[in-house]
Amino acid sequence: MKKSIMKSALLMSLGLFAFGGGGASASESKRPNENPFGLVYQGALTENVTGKVNIRPVTYEVEGIEVAANLYLPADYDETSDKKYAAVTVAHPNGASKEQVAGLYAQRLAELGYIALACDARYQGASGGTPRLRDYPSNRIEDVSGMVDYLSQLPKVDKTRIGALGICGGGGYTLAAAQTDKRIKAVAALSMFNSGRVRRNGFQDADIKGIQTRLQKAADAREKELAGEIVYEGFLPPNATDEQLRAKMAELPENTLYRDGIEYYGLSHRHPNATGIYTTESFMKLMAFDVEDRMELINQPLLMIAGEKADTLYMTKDAFAKATGTENKELFLIPDASHIRTYWVPEYVDQAVAQLQMFYAKNL
Repeated sequence: MKKSIMKSALLMSLGLFAFGGGGASASESKRPNENPFGLVYQGALTENVTGKVNIRPVTYEVEGIEVAANLYLPADYDETSDKKYAAVTVAHPNGASKEQVAGLYAQRLAELGYIALACDARYQGASGGTPRLRDYPSNRIEDVSGMVDYLSQLPKVDKTRIGALGICGGGGYTLAAAQTDKRIKAVAALSMFNSGRVRRNGFQDADIKGIQTRLQKAADAREKELAGEIVYEGFLPPNATDEQLRAKMAELPENTLYRDGIEYYGLSHRHPNATGIYTTESFMKLMAFDVEDRMELINQPLLMIAGEKADTLYMTKDAFAKATGTENKELFLIPDASHIRTYWVPEYVDQAVAQLQMFYAKNL
């Protein structure tokens, strides 16, 4: 059993499951989603009611590609008043969609009085872009600036008070955006995942020797794309049943990133647009990216939140240590929390939101 766990953990750290073909629907939900906005988190909005937080599905373009987003408006939002609002962008994790944890935190921010925007990354979710599920850091970083663009053009947004929040991989890309986009006045990251470092070195830097092998695999995948075959990989086995997902979880240690990820994305918070996969060719760009490289460029107020027991905590700590360009920075660890559980466990979400409330109130 121990050997099986170690083998599965190694597969997870190296890139998980690889497969070819029409990957956009490889892990589609087999359950109907009854929420009218497609939201899958606890306490999600089911209707727009005057005097309460509202949600508006919106679209806009970034570099000529349509972006699908949800705009969350605070309860006192009034188009006819002179009041302007601070606003926050919310970037979703790798392999996720705006209807999951990004939507939850956007809704909670709107409850605090902010206009919040959660979008699907281009090439992913309901946003445009082909090939589907391309995962280039440059695209994800520009998506964050694109959200700032959109918010800054809204008449009710005070463009001098726009902040940013990124979750997991979206946290790394949001930090990268804040390094150069100074319209972001305060930046926060929850359970930050440094996508480039993990794709390059393996999870927990466990496979540095395999770097060249992974790069060659990406190059081979690019050649296949030229012939019309898109190769994918990710953390959800394609077309897996609930029973198969639970069996895969049983092979992995409890409270670890990939076990909890299979549970969250494959079972408890499943959404058809959150496939948990990306094109293998993306490694060519991912492996050249590392959010730590320019953390000193962040001179804005910085808040990084992570689970005290997260197996990804090393990424948050290392990036935070390199944020030498700002003296206004704070690292908050949620007691007993692992990575994925900061996405949905009410006790942990409440603690994260309390920190975000104080942070944005002070700095926006």
